[in-house]
Amino acid sequence: MKFDTPATTNPIDRLKVVGQPIHRIDGELKTSGQARYAYEWNDLDTPYAYGYPVGAAIAKGRIKIMEVAAARRAPGVLAVVTALDVGSLAKGEYNTANLFGGDKIQHYHQAIAVVVAETFEQARAAAALVDVEYAEEVGRFDLAAEQDAAVKPDDSQDPDTAVGNFDAAYNAAQFTLDETYTTPDQSHAMMEPHASIAAWQGEDLTLWTSSQMIDWWRSDLAKTLGIDKEKIHLMSPYIGGGFGGKLFLRADAVLAALGAKAANRPVKVALPRPLVMNNTTHRPATIQRIRIGAEPDGKITAIAHESWSGDLEGGVPETAVNQTRLLYAGAHRMTAMRLATLDLPEGNAMRAPGEAPGLMALEIAMDEMAEKLGMDPIQFRILNDTQVDPEKPERPFSQRDLIGCLTVGAERFGWSARGKPGSTRDGGWLVGMGVGAAFRNNLVMPSGARVKLDNAGVVTVETDMTDIGTGSYTIIAQTAAEMMGIAVDKVTVRLGDSRFPVSAGSGGQFGANSATSGVYAACVKLRGLIAQKLGFNSENAVFEDGKVRSGNRVVDLAEAAGPDGLVGEDKMEWGDLTKTHQQSTFGAHFVEVGVDMATGETRIRRMLAVCAAGRILNPITARSQVIGAMTMGAGGALLEELAVDTRRGFFVNHDLAGYEVPVHADIPHQDVIFMDEADPMSSPMKAKGVGELGLCGVSAAIANAIHNATGIRARHYPITLDKLIGGLPDVS
Repeated sequence: MKFDTPATTNPIDRLKVVGQPIHRIDGELKTSGQARYAYEWNDLDTPYAYGYPVGAAIAKGRIKIMEVAAARRAPGVLAVVTALDVGSLAKGEYNTANLFGGDKIQHYHQAIAVVVAETFEQARAAAALVDVEYAEEVGRFDLAAEQDAAVKPDDSQDPDTAVGNFDAAYNAAQFTLDETYTTPDQSHAMMEPHASIAAWQGEDLTLWTSSQMIDWWRSDLAKTLGIDKEKIHLMSPYIGGGFGGKLFLRADAVLAALGAKAANRPVKVALPRPLVMNNTTHRPATIQRIRIGAEPDGKITAIAHESWSGDLEGGVPETAVNQTRLLYAGAHRMTAMRLATLDLPEGNAMRAPGEAPGLMALEIAMDEMAEKLGMDPIQFRILNDTQVDPEKPERPFSQRDLIGCLTVGAERFGWSARGKPGSTRDGGWLVGMGVGAAFRNNLVMPSGARVKLDNAGVVTVETDMTDIGTGSYTIIAQTAAEMMGIAVDKVTVRLGDSRFPVSAGSGGQFGANSATSGVYAACVKLRGLIAQKLGFNSENAVFEDGKVRSGNRVVDLAEAAGPDGLVGEDKMEWGDLTKTHQQSTFGAHFVEVGVDMATGETRIRRMLAVCAAGRILNPITARSQVIGAMTMGAGGALLEELAVDTRRGFFVNHDLAGYEVPVHADIPHQDVIFMDEADPMSSPMKAKGVGELGLCGVSAAIANAIHNATGIRARHYPITLDKLIGGLPDVS
């Protein structure tokens, strides 16, 4: 099925099941411990062995000698596989870093060997016996030091845009802003580490792993190992968090496969936390310069956003300027990205890549400009709203209710009570409110599914879609139930298996809308088969209450299935509607903070998110996504930073003790409001993504609230005590 014209009325619009607050159908399995994650599979007869990785002790250079004899002689050791043994392996399509193989070291903790033993403890002890001599080279680890050497990425990455004459308009503006903001390297810090179990049967490989994108991993693993993709069976039905860190094949899967081959046993490999942070992807640091010119009435006449980030050679920039191309009006515009080569672990997707760090800067700049103009920050944003793409005015937004999000949120949050900076106190606390606009593009991906109806009237959905805690199982069940006219408990959902049709996978905020659209397409196919079998006109057949009706005839679905059942399979593909209409999601984040007058400690007191993201498929699972994203935004504002050792080239705080993330005590009650909308330009579901929108703008709202509380303007994240304490009022 191809979606190339706006959706009209369809069975989803009944909203008997879709859109209803149904609790997760996989919730009981997870809370009772019955949901098995990658490292927990135990349904093979052959006992498992354990692989422990060895990571490089330098950040750049080559391996001269690797002595493994002592490790091979250690108790319980079954095999030792080194990068020198296997030589240079092919890189997959989605990998910038070398996952394994050869003598070249690209970054610290790059996997250079795996030791396989009978027990985990034996493998770990033997891995410590591997002795490596390196030829170390001088590396580049500091973005600020490399900023001037950063280059324009190739045009395929769309690095620069220009509309009008920014320089002339900026120089002519009566009010101007020119400020620089920085965001640090950040880690996904998901609870479940990267982990895999590999088992070979002859030349066929079975892999249980933790992957957001089944088909991407399978394709890249086949290329890396040099085997036929059809010989790999990959399973990832439950994932303990990913945030983009499990979009791409990682070393654990490669090491497990090679270790299992060498040991002739199924092998488990889990990356220790330091290797998760130093040997997988992370959100790269940025340096961002924003310039805004405006007239006294508050209208923006010129806006420019430049961003610098770093990655390994052949990498990609953090697209922190993308939202600035679309979020606010202004006739004269410029954006630019520059990429420095850094010898740090690979920089890549982390929840809302581009918009998350970009809005951390832009939404502070908007507040600063409003302050220069003497305007309320919300009114300044509303004044500069646009209903068309500012860079392509001929292309309107399919839907855009940023103004509604701001006004509804302001009323609900009590924005009118907000005082001037430093004017509101509660005992020893300075109290302030802040706002940040939220923006994330609506992306869609091709997605397939198979839907089976059996003679008991049960519908089984099969797709390689993944659930990273987002509620995929539930919204897919709701989609099938709505389409087939049955209750959710009559739907079985099977996910995360490469034997199933290829789906969109989980990432980029495209998973929910794309995957449910794929299920929609498969259900349309199944409905047609049922109607054909019964001699019904498929255009007017009605599926409801476990029956199918046409005119005066009514047949139970179980009867329609027949003894052998029926199977419908299809794939949702996408036309060119994004060329005629810009599709995006919008929101507004409101935060109240208290800042201790004596210590500079910041405490978040209240949070509110208002989201306009098309039809909400399930308000319970969507709310969970948004409050989780808000929590992540709190971490980005106040806590999270991968500290770079700029001499040795590694992240020092590479565990969950040193890398600080919010805990329960850091997060107050959170409110979420979903605007009532459905976008027929987006998909037959009329939905959009929401999980990453909930993060975008949160950190800036916190920074703006801190300014309102204290009068201190923080432009460099995280906003720790040292950035505030020198500017606090005298409490003596």
